[in-house]
Amino acid sequence: MWTVSFKAEYIWIDGTEPTAKLRSKTKILADDAKGAELPIWGFDGSSTNQAKGHASDCVLKPVFVCPDPLRGGEDVLVLCEVLNTDMTPHETNTRAALAEVAEKFTAQEPIFGIEQEYTFFQGSRPLGFPVGGFPAAQGGYYCGVGSDEIFGRDVVEAHLENCLKAGLGISGINAEVMPGQWEFQVGPLAPLEVSDQLWVARWLLYRTAEDFDVSATLDPKPVKGDWNGAGAHTNFSTRAMREGYEAIITACESLGEGSKPLDHVKNYGAGIDDRLTGLHETAPWNEYSYGVSDRGASVRIPWQVEKDGKGYIEDRRPNANVDPYVVTRLLVDTCCTALEKAGQV
Repeated sequence: MWTVSFKAEYIWIDGTEPTAKLRSKTKILADDAKGAELPIWGFDGSSTNQAKGHASDCVLKPVFVCPDPLRGGEDVLVLCEVLNTDMTPHETNTRAALAEVAEKFTAQEPIFGIEQEYTFFQGSRPLGFPVGGFPAAQGGYYCGVGSDEIFGRDVVEAHLENCLKAGLGISGINAEVMPGQWEFQVGPLAPLEVSDQLWVARWLLYRTAEDFDVSATLDPKPVKGDWNGAGAHTNFSTRAMREGYEAIITACESLGEGSKPLDHVKNYGAGIDDRLTGLHETAPWNEYSYGVSDRGASVRIPWQVEKDGKGYIEDRRPNANVDPYVVTRLLVDTCCTALEKAGQV
């Protein structure tokens, strides 16, 4: 008997260290599964650095579903949490810890906008870099136009269109400072939503780039020397911050207290000391600072926030390869705890 079916691409985050990778595989589901809770599935964790061969089964639990813009029709993308077979969170599952913190501080209404930088490569060299040499120095590439300065726009436009078709909260794109380097922004959204959607947008970036025979990397310093690194500047606010400037200062101060600067930086992505040097619009990784309109500070307060007396802050330290579940959890926990203590909620 012929049955109508659709494809569900199950996507998950693996256990590769120091930077986790995305994995995915396709499940064919009967048409009557549409609109219902999608089933759990499984995979061989011994092939993803998440289990030993003698006990290799890991569980995929769907947590976010959106239309599949690549296959179209009724097909879907399914982002999953990884669980152990007893249904507890796997040790590589960073989403579970965020869910607890987000729930604890939900009344403060934290929201995020994350700026995801990345770099295109063709083979072993960044897109736009001549074979055996280097392009002209940085200067004209940022938000540039023209084939002498812009490389990979066709991939970027296709990725943007795919994100929009998927219904993701993508809010913009731009060319970045180094040739072949770009950025897209996701948000403003709540902690879990921005993190889930950023992971799916990353998967769509890699998958879209496949069709153009290029690769995309989140390496924080893809080219050594006098070239900008790649970050994931994280914009953050709570209701109190969106209503008053005192809460902005409380949040900034909380990120510099005690061990907090290093607690955050060591979880902001592998290779962070290569990028946070004090040059190329960064603060040194081992120093904490904040300032208005200062892109050389750890945390920037936008000028219009100071002018308006309310708004958000930008943590400029996270690497492009940061785990969004981790950075959002740390910012919510640190800042919301301090705001609660100060009675600014």
